[in-house]
Amino acid sequence: MKEKDYQHYFDSYLQLFSHATAEELAIISSQLSIKAYSKKECFFKSGEIQTHMGYVCEGLLRRYYINEKGNKITTGFVKENEYATDYPAFIRQKPTKYFMECLEPSVIIHLSYQDIQKGYQKFKNNEKYGRLIAEKVLTIQTDRVESFLFESAEERYLRFLDENPDLINRVSLSHLCTYLGIERQSLSRIRSKMAKQ
Repeated sequence: MKEKDYQHYFDSYLQLFSHATAEELAIISSQLSIKAYSKKECFFKSGEIQTHMGYVCEGLLRRYYINEKGNKITTGFVKENEYATDYPAFIRQKPTKYFMECLEPSVIIHLSYQDIQKGYQKFKNNEKYGRLIAEKVLTIQTDRVESFLFESAEERYLRFLDENPDLINRVSLSHLCTYLGIERQSLSRIRSKMAKQ
């Protein structure tokens, strides 16, 4: 994909900064880079320090870790108009414990850690936007933990369907099972039960 083909992605992303001045937009625009990823390519891998946060323009990724038995456990999906990051590790610039893998060919805007920090120092508006991203990431993570504490497997599946109706045909059942923390047979029973209702 040529640079000019990416311009509409940049333009779309910059619309998120409706509060920004022309000067701020010019600086933000100069700091962005973009890359196309193929299916199964990783945006980052366990053990790496994530130097760039990603904004997904096109495609779908999953975040997973490998447990002590060598199984890949999915902890989240990131689709268009969402940020691909292990945010706690990113803001501390510590090695991540996760992999972020493309499930589909993806186009991702890169925002470097250094440029984000410079933006926070120079522009108050950027600090506000950064706080909103942090709040969204924290809410997603808290909801996931609480779903395991307070919901049954069926309730977790129904919540996933309700919150991600566009994803159910884009993710594999094996990835969905590890995300929901249930065996494939259990998910099959839940789906069968729902089909009969």
